[in-house]
Amino acid sequence: MKILTALFLLILANILVGAQASTTPAVRTVPAVDLNRYSGKWYEIARYPNKFQKQCVGNTTATYTVKQNGKIEVLNECLKKDGLVNSAKAEAKVAEKGSNSKLKVRFAPGFLSVFGFVWADYWIIDLGSNYEYAVVADPKREYLWILSRDPELKESVYQSILQRVEKQGFQPGKLVRTRQKAETVKGAVVGQI
Repeated sequence: MKILTALFLLILANILVGAQASTTPAVRTVPAVDLNRYSGKWYEIARYPNKFQKQCVGNTTATYTVKQNGKIEVLNECLKKDGLVNSAKAEAKVAEKGSNSKLKVRFAPGFLSVFGFVWADYWIIDLGSNYEYAVVADPKREYLWILSRDPELKESVYQSILQRVEKQGFQPGKLVRTRQKAETVKGAVVGQI
């Protein structure tokens, strides 16, 4: 009898978890992105922690350049604890023509670009009317970045962004603020958050 009760509770728990997952809305992108206006330098204000930025301690930026062939060059840079700058170049392409709000990004070498698994989803889910801030995520909600054209973002704007991403099923409490204007002194990071 105990085994049947435990089995019933396990099945019920799975049903409830499945029902809860199905009530989470799909991640929505902004209706349209002008890639020429989106181009340029962005400062990372906050991000979900991730393994490929683990070495970054501050001054994280992303610079986008639209190339003549329609692809987008991405240059990510950040300050490491040893005081050196880490740089990573990538290529992005539009994944949803018309809106330009869904991109695919590849950091792997070009010869691997034929393999779909090297392209990561890069969805623009929030964007300031003057392109003064942007929020980028993936549809599985594993990644989230808040970007700004300036190293600092007004706290009221940041809080309103947090409210909007939470409505899309993201967890604002997971975000880690990025130090801008950071420098390293003998391996210790100093500077503003």
